[in-house]
Amino acid sequence: MGIRPALRGDFGMVSSTHRLASEAAFAVLEDDGNAFDAAVAAAFVLHVVEPHLNGPAGEVPILLAPAGGPVRVLCGQGIAPVGASIAHYTGLGLELVPGTGPLAAAVPGAFDAWMLLLRDHGSKSLAAVLDHAIGLAERGHLPLPGVAQTVTRMRELFETEWTTSAEVYLPHGTTPSPRRPLRNQALAHTWRRVLAEAAAAGGDREAQIDAARRCWREGFVALDIAEFAARPTMDTSGERHTGTLTGADLANWSASYEEPIRRRWRDWEVCKPGGWSQGPVMLQQLALLADEPAYGTAEYVHTLIEGGKLAMADREAWYGDAAEVPLDDLLGADYGADRRALIGAEASYALRPGRPGGRAPILGRHAREAADRAAGHRDRHPGRPDHPGTGEPTVAPTGATRGDTCHLDVVDRWGNLVSATPSGGWLQSNPVIPTLGFPLGTRLQMTWLEPGLPNSLTPGRRPRTTLSPSLALRGGVPVLAFGTPGGDRQDQWQTHFLLALTLSDRTAGTLDVQGAIDEPNWHQDSFPSSFYPREMLPGSVTAEAGLGPAVLDDLRRRGHDLTVVEPGSVSRLCAVARDPETGALTAGVHRSGGQGHATGR
Repeated sequence: MGIRPALRGDFGMVSSTHRLASEAAFAVLEDDGNAFDAAVAAAFVLHVVEPHLNGPAGEVPILLAPAGGPVRVLCGQGIAPVGASIAHYTGLGLELVPGTGPLAAAVPGAFDAWMLLLRDHGSKSLAAVLDHAIGLAERGHLPLPGVAQTVTRMRELFETEWTTSAEVYLPHGTTPSPRRPLRNQALAHTWRRVLAEAAAAGGDREAQIDAARRCWREGFVALDIAEFAARPTMDTSGERHTGTLTGADLANWSASYEEPIRRRWRDWEVCKPGGWSQGPVMLQQLALLADEPAYGTAEYVHTLIEGGKLAMADREAWYGDAAEVPLDDLLGADYGADRRALIGAEASYALRPGRPGGRAPILGRHAREAADRAAGHRDRHPGRPDHPGTGEPTVAPTGATRGDTCHLDVVDRWGNLVSATPSGGWLQSNPVIPTLGFPLGTRLQMTWLEPGLPNSLTPGRRPRTTLSPSLALRGGVPVLAFGTPGGDRQDQWQTHFLLALTLSDRTAGTLDVQGAIDEPNWHQDSFPSSFYPREMLPGSVTAEAGLGPAVLDDLRRRGHDLTVVEPGSVSRLCAVARDPETGALTAGVHRSGGQGHATGR
């Protein structure tokens, strides 16, 4: 049995990282909206109530399964601007893309992706789905403790440099409090103005949504974004820089559909975004499992930790949008068998990418130096304060952020499923654009300023993202939508969730998503981080105490650099499921932080 009761029903289910987003989505379902309408409503509420985790100018990959239709990926990850060349950044004396500021901003992707989802698969008007977010921005909401903590860390920067952010997040000079409503009138005004311009396009629902897209890409929103990106802004380099994002970049990009990457595991088929994300990491971990050890044993946990290290090493060497990703080879049975043979009885501290199809791995200087340090000695990092488990961000006073993101899943009574991981454009990424009420994102920090790598900064190409929602099928029918915040750790936590759902005696065969979410989890950080300043913690493992003393002691004996955390403090998993034979729906959510919420009937 899970710690929380499993929700069951046959009308609709929502799971997200915030109660108000889940409630808004379910209200849309009860107003005869479908799962896609509900997801859009929840997404815009998340921009308001989790501003330290996402924003309208961030990005989102969306996995969708229309009832009776194929699973698709809707890519809301924007590209690097035309002016974002390696030469431009190195000419400024930079070795890494800053973790904050306009130099780190890709073309914003989230808004256009949500609009495409609503236009092509929804049924409600734009006004109906935006109403919940506008109301919360205007009337205010009681902010999460994480918002107050983030603003407190950023206070000096807000008051001295990012003064437009102080106007929103330090009202009357005070930090947000869970006891006082936090308002964002500028954001509400932006959405009301977008709705007015959309309404001017006439009564046709699709025409209005397309008018809103033009408003964002070419109208007043684009003009204000481009103007603000050109302002000198203090970033994590300690210098003020202007960005490369222009109005032309905004006008020339739009979200797009593509096929998911798929892999079978037992009688399941798991769908993920492609090699421009870290999504295939989960599929590679599944490919490494043959005769997996007994669920929950030390050998089982060790095998998954070591398999995760191998998959993340391949992410560093092979994933990105600046080169072809050899996914057929990376996910092939022969390659999986070769990589499986590398998993020994002791913990590895090395970065070991493979040779898919005989190709030599491509590691940049930063990754090679980190790997050399790991090979030379075993650095230990006990109790690191920058070692988060929950998916809440760890934020430096400069705004540099580790761990991030929101997640939402929806299933409706017709069998439509959607899974999405919105992120970026958070309040610590860039100054708030005062006329719009939100900041730009920082996804370019995940690229390298070294040419010739799969994830080199390249104009017109997507930065490799950590965002990685999931959809799973059984018997060719979409059954399960799930995901989590957590940056680089997302696909480690999700892999164990799926295995817990299918292998645990407590959950196997029952679609008990809540029980699987409640199983003790862990992650490792033996790879270059996607977030500035791109650290690597060789051998590091964070594990919940719920694994038990015997398992934890065995992991230590194997050489894992173990940090033990409280039960229920790792991950922020969300999930919904549908039994295709009975139509029964279920949902679950992780208890971490007390802010995730599942609802339905």
